[in-house]
Amino acid sequence: MSDEREWDLPQALQAALPHLNELRRRLTVAVLALVVGVALAFLFAPRILAFLAVPIGGLEELQAIELTEPIGVYMRVSLLAGAILAMPVIVYQVLAFITPGLLPHEKRGLLLALPFIFLFFLAGAAFAYYVMLPVAVPFLASFGGIQGNFRISSYISFINRMILWVGVAFEMPLIIAVLARLGIITPQALRKGWRVAVVGIAILASVITPTVDPVNMAIVMLPLLALYLLSIVLATWMYRQRAGGGEP
Repeated sequence: MSDEREWDLPQALQAALPHLNELRRRLTVAVLALVVGVALAFLFAPRILAFLAVPIGGLEELQAIELTEPIGVYMRVSLLAGAILAMPVIVYQVLAFITPGLLPHEKRGLLLALPFIFLFFLAGAAFAYYVMLPVAVPFLASFGGIQGNFRISSYISFINRMILWVGVAFEMPLIIAVLARLGIITPQALRKGWRVAVVGIAILASVITPTVDPVNMAIVMLPLLALYLLSIVLATWMYRQRAGGGEP
């Protein structure tokens, strides 16, 4: 028995070694893409920071309390912008690793989907910046008539969270379309579960929304509901492709 165990362990390690090497290679590419993206974003950090400060009225409305706060803010902004720039490479490396058995036409489909992943995220980020923040920031800044002196680190963390999570939420149609293509979910289930989806979207909107008033929640909920309808359309098309022989 001990001899069999001693023989099985090296065999298991040997079998896993190619997968570990593949994981290491793809992680290396993803990290390099992130480093390059962050380095490029750091060069434009002053402009990005000034752009993000527009909803509060400009950088002159913000202040730093700690000595290391400004450089920390620069790095935080650079990391978010760099991650957005490197997103297509990172997403491709992740998908290519978890789906190694893709056929050539499926790999082409994955490559074609990458720009849409990037564009959907940018659409969500733009929605957060141009629609949500101009309503939410003045409401929070003037709530109760209290005059505030806002820390730049706190403000940038708030803005980054909003842009990041709304951008991720806008990826919902693509995620559902992929799940439909794999047969994990069906358009019929999406249509029947619309009531559950509405409740889930309301909960998600309450988490994303920085305020508790119904106006800001509605601003988040309406596009998410529209994205759910788009998800049903994309899932129907992808599921028909699967059922109609899209997969050999």
